[in-house]
Amino acid sequence: MPTQPTPSLSPVQAVAPVQALIVVDMQNAFVGGDGAVPDVERLLESVRGLLASARENGALVVQLQNDGEPGTSDEPGTPGWEIHLPVDTDRGEVLLRKTVDDGFEDSPLETLLRDAGVKELAVCGVMSEMCVRATASTALDLGFRVVLPHDAHATYDIPAAEGISDVVPAATVSRVAEWTLGDEVEIVARAADVGFTKP
Repeated sequence: MPTQPTPSLSPVQAVAPVQALIVVDMQNAFVGGDGAVPDVERLLESVRGLLASARENGALVVQLQNDGEPGTSDEPGTPGWEIHLPVDTDRGEVLLRKTVDDGFEDSPLETLLRDAGVKELAVCGVMSEMCVRATASTALDLGFRVVLPHDAHATYDIPAAEGISDVVPAATVSRVAEWTLGDEVEIVARAADVGFTKP
């Protein structure tokens, strides 16, 4: 019987530095106010730490911003659509808008990374099983080395469904999303263990 890939989870040892940080959909609708994902303060602290380290070490920072459908909480032009953590364009940071889960689809993201000489990157943000997973998966398929800090991505609980399951806690959903990426992704427990370097 074939064995399943076992993604590594290193709670202590820092991984080799990466050259870019991809921040996925950290928008007010998902990380601010009543609509915020569970344990949002932990998420924000971790992502802020990643941003600070990436900036300090000259890594490329790219933020993705989802354009939701009309009437949704992240509809373009609404307060919920706005990026929660400012993009520092003076440092060369880039904001890319998208309409699908995968940040690479119909997007200049791959070209941007290749032109900058990036071969290794970290991914963080929301939602774990949707846009974070899709973007990380495509990055792996394209040959990038991908680091995924466990405490720097998040999602919502999955509601109970009669005859199927009780509520699935958000933390479980996030861990399963990591698992589905297989053994090529490098999962670390803490964002603080992710180092950055210039491309």
